[in-house]
Amino acid sequence: MKRIILFVLTNLAVVLVLGVVASLLGVNRYLTANGLNLTALLGFALIMGFGGAFISLLISKPVAKWSAGVRIIEQPQNADEAWIVETVRRFADKAGIGMPEVGIFDGEPNAFATGAFKNSALVAVSTGLLQGMTREEVEAVIGHEVAHVANGDMVTMALIQGVMNTFVVFLSRVIGYAVDSFLHKGENRSGPGIGYMITTIVLDILLGFLAAIIVAWFSRQREFRADAGSANLLGRKQPMINALARLGGMVPGELPKGLQAMGITSGVGKLFSTHPPIEERIAALQAAQ
Repeated sequence: MKRIILFVLTNLAVVLVLGVVASLLGVNRYLTANGLNLTALLGFALIMGFGGAFISLLISKPVAKWSAGVRIIEQPQNADEAWIVETVRRFADKAGIGMPEVGIFDGEPNAFATGAFKNSALVAVSTGLLQGMTREEVEAVIGHEVAHVANGDMVTMALIQGVMNTFVVFLSRVIGYAVDSFLHKGENRSGPGIGYMITTIVLDILLGFLAAIIVAWFSRQREFRADAGSANLLGRKQPMINALARLGGMVPGELPKGLQAMGITSGVGKLFSTHPPIEERIAALQAAQ
């Protein structure tokens, strides 16, 4: 529940900031004396929806480095770090993408990939992952993260989030206007009333939950694809199956909310989980040709 509350508060904060900016720029004038201007509202919703999603995408790497405490491996300090960098380089070359930045962070078993562009991404693994898995299993996890980058999953998820945000902003204000008009039927007013404001806030939250469920569903589908991508990069699927099986017996490390969709974690809560259950992922790999 704490994750969900933080997610809602974060999205409300983004909407608030963008709303202030939109107000200063004069692009939120969708309520007129003649009623609701749907064209202007749609433009406002697009700015709010995609603006937040792409701002988050563009700052994803620096935020990831700061929030997870990632140390970028510029000059490997030991054999393990040299092996991680070389493994990422090998998979990146095979996947046809530019060499990502490679990082390491302290914590329980986990890994993630992030970044706005395929050719300048970040792949990071935790010390717990390196200590708790065999090299072959770590290779599989790294392959999974490189597959996320090669598949363009960061951009895909940002686009999906932008679409969902746009619908939330648009629908909440249309319904808010309808409720406000019904409550103040026959009155001569020049602006929105309390009914509009309350309805809009409540629907931003409720529809935001629905949008989060839809985004999480898409994220789960991308996980299956990244698992298959890891198997393709390694030339066989057993290492990824072994890595997932081992993760199933571990306590996966917590990732910052913005990184969870690109991490290795079993997730909690079926609807809001960004990752399918470990058992389903193993079964999908075993069934793959």
